[in-house]
Amino acid sequence: MTLITDPPVLNLTECDREPIHRPGAIQPHGLLLVADRLSLVVVACAGEVEARLTDPVLGRPVSELLGIQAAHHLARHFADEAPTVPDPLVVLDGTIAGRSETFVAVAHRKGEQILIELEPMDEDPRGAMQLLAELESLGRWFEAAPQIASLCERGATAFGSITGFDRVLIYRFLDDGTGRVVAETRSDALDSFLNHHFPAADIPQQARALYLRSLARAIPDVGYTPAPIRPESFAGLDLSDTGLRSVSPVHLQYMRHMEVGASASFSIVCEDRLWGLVACHHAIPRRLSRETVLRGVALAGVLGRQIRAREQSGAYDERLRLREAVEELATHFDTDKSSAALFGGIGDILALTFGAHGFIHVMGDDATAWGITPTGADLEGLVAWARDSAIASLTAQTQVLQTQCLSALYAPALAWPDRASGLLCLRMPNPHELLIWTRVEQREEIAWAGNPHTADKSDDDRSLTPRASFATWVESVRGRSAAWTQEEVDAARHFQRLLAKAQDDRAAARLNRELQRTLGERDALLRQKDLLMREIDHRMLNSLQLVGSYLALQAREAGPGSVSDHLVQAQARLAAIGLVHRQLFRREQTDTVDLRVYLGELMRDLGQALGGEWAPHLRSILTPILMTGDRAMHVGIVLVELVINASKYAYGGAPGPIAVTLGRQGGQVRLTVADQGVGRDIAGIEAGGGATGKGTGFGSLMVRATVARLGGTLTDDALRRGL
Repeated sequence: MTLITDPPVLNLTECDREPIHRPGAIQPHGLLLVADRLSLVVVACAGEVEARLTDPVLGRPVSELLGIQAAHHLARHFADEAPTVPDPLVVLDGTIAGRSETFVAVAHRKGEQILIELEPMDEDPRGAMQLLAELESLGRWFEAAPQIASLCERGATAFGSITGFDRVLIYRFLDDGTGRVVAETRSDALDSFLNHHFPAADIPQQARALYLRSLARAIPDVGYTPAPIRPESFAGLDLSDTGLRSVSPVHLQYMRHMEVGASASFSIVCEDRLWGLVACHHAIPRRLSRETVLRGVALAGVLGRQIRAREQSGAYDERLRLREAVEELATHFDTDKSSAALFGGIGDILALTFGAHGFIHVMGDDATAWGITPTGADLEGLVAWARDSAIASLTAQTQVLQTQCLSALYAPALAWPDRASGLLCLRMPNPHELLIWTRVEQREEIAWAGNPHTADKSDDDRSLTPRASFATWVESVRGRSAAWTQEEVDAARHFQRLLAKAQDDRAAARLNRELQRTLGERDALLRQKDLLMREIDHRMLNSLQLVGSYLALQAREAGPGSVSDHLVQAQARLAAIGLVHRQLFRREQTDTVDLRVYLGELMRDLGQALGGEWAPHLRSILTPILMTGDRAMHVGIVLVELVINASKYAYGGAPGPIAVTLGRQGGQVRLTVADQGVGRDIAGIEAGGGATGKGTGFGSLMVRATVARLGGTLTDDALRRGL
């Protein structure tokens, strides 16, 4: 027994380099013919072809060796120059008569050559209907197995019945590359390997690749002498798909150390993944017919599909359970809660949700833990490592760090395996926030088939040879937790996404509240401003009325004359300005004004102010134009001043047509006031000089000043009829 914290990493270089697909020989119980694809002439062979089939062989057409029917069969199946799909294994029709035995033949294509394998035929071959019925019956038996464990037990029993071998193992590949026997059936002739583990080096990478490609391999006698391919120039021929392929000498020695006389292996494939093997062992040599091998391949395919179906069903159930648990946790994501308050309510549940023992929430320099986790300085050190070192390995694609052996990544964890031996760490969108789940140590006693940490050296001390003993060797594993399943990792990421959304919603709600408060404050200020403006306007209008009354009184006291006329004109302008203000501040909204509506109302008020006889003569064509209240007031002053002056001078004081037009021209606002009167120069307004005035009056100056303040220009069609 030994005590370890992490499985050793073995150097598999020697095993992985061995060219096991090009052994240059076959097993001697069969015969191999290599024929040119086009001519069907035999160019190479292996085995006792001359003694068991005919002599000579090389250079002769297949039709002379195997018969016309076999030759036609081969020509028909391998005629395509470049097949769109890989050529299948072809079972030749009928049997092949040898010198003293009968053969069955199968063939497959390898480039421009056809490899034909001949093996002795069963004495009592089964018919196709019988084989199909057997497979259908075993398939239904497999389907009735409730779990993968019981399914594998039935698989071992079925293969024991088909092959007649002393021991059948269902061997499963684990995530770390090692293997474990999960089911077994055996006779007393061989020892049990049930629940024993085998190191990854026992089945190196290139052997696993061959198991995916060639789904069966049989060795009738582990003590055989290989039959080389002839001529020697064909020694490098790729025999990957050849059932008779000679196996590695290292593997043969491995089987002898296991005290096995014959073996057969069938690949268990789940969706292009080598899930495991059906390993069949016999204490003495035993040959399986080609028919039995093909039955085993078909049955292993049924077994693989049933295993995959149960894996998918179990994974679906686990995903559903975890998703429901996460959705339940998400109901606690109140948008008004801070992260500290949120985890305070669900931290203990989170520690158990994903099969963990503890949960740690990290935000910046603060860490809060629930359940079983490191404490004190140990917790601070783990959090600092997770924040500063582990984050570098959290890729943008996954943002997940997971391990079942934390001490292999963070050495101080060796001191507290009962607090955290496994770790699952996720980073939130905020890089300073981490979610960490911990698992305590899961002590485990692993039974190995022989000591996996030692290997014998060959005599030249340059290559590995298999271990000599397969006696049970127990290893006590420490410092490792249960592995995190993909379903648990996916569920944790789902929780991470829901939490991130809740945080975004909380931030959005906070911003919305701040926005509503800001908008409320703005509205209050606007209402206050409007109230103040209306109060100022009210007081200004009162002051204008007071000044107007005073000017009217002064005009009456002054009597007829120029002084009285000027006082009357001043009083009229004050009244006009008051009119502009009343129209503008009569509205609820004064920041932005529609000039069409505003000037239209001014024109109606002017019609009343000038006297009822003027109203029918005032016409306006106004385009909707938005303008600020301040600028609109100045436009109104210009309009009122021009209309009042036109009413005074255009028709000698009598009513007459006055037209007002508002529109856009070249990106500017254009206001036109026109009459059909005697014609005069704008410069003559109130100058007392009629059409020849110089424009020094107050009205002219006010219009020019107002237009200038607006950044506009004043245009006059001088001396033409109308203004």
